[in-house]
Amino acid sequence: MSQEQPEGEDDDDIRYFVRIGQTDLDGTKSVERSLSEMNGIGRRTARIVCEKADVDRTATFGRLDEDVIGRVVEAVEEYVDSIPEWLANHQKGYFTGETTHEVGNELEMTRRQDINRMKMVSSYKGVRHQRGQKVRGQRTKSTGRSEGTIGVNVEAIKEEAAEDE
Repeated sequence: MSQEQPEGEDDDDIRYFVRIGQTDLDGTKSVERSLSEMNGIGRRTARIVCEKADVDRTATFGRLDEDVIGRVVEAVEEYVDSIPEWLANHQKGYFTGETTHEVGNELEMTRRQDINRMKMVSSYKGVRHQRGQKVRGQRTKSTGRSEGTIGVNVEAIKEEAAEDE
C-alpha cells in the first residue's frame, strides 16, 4: 500500500530546525507552537508575533520561505516596540531604566544577574535566595521543606514491626 502525500507537502522541502537568535526551533510544528517553545515567548506573545509578521500561525514553520522566516525573526526582535510596557518581561532595567523583552539565553542571563545583584546588596529577596527559601511571600510553615521527612514515617514503622516478628 502506498500512501500518497497531498501536493506541496514533500518531506524534502521542510527545514527541521529553524534558528532564531541562539535557539533552534522545531520546524515540523506550527509557527505559534514553535515560537512558544522559546524562552521568553509564551502562547500570547507567539500569537502577537505572528500577527506582526503577517504569518499564518497554524502554518508549518519549516515550510515557510526564507523571507517569511526573516519577517518572523524581525517581529521577535522588535516585539518590545509594539507592545505596552506591562506586557514586557523585563521592565525598567536596573542600570538603563529601559523596558526590554528578553528572549532565549538572554532571559536566563538577565535573571541570573538580577538575582546575583540582589544577593550582593543583601536585599530581603537576595537573602531569601541565598538561604534557598521562598522569595515571594508563600507560606513556609508546612510547605517547601527540603530536609527529609518531618513527622510520622509510616513505612519505617511497618518495616520495624515486620523485623520484630
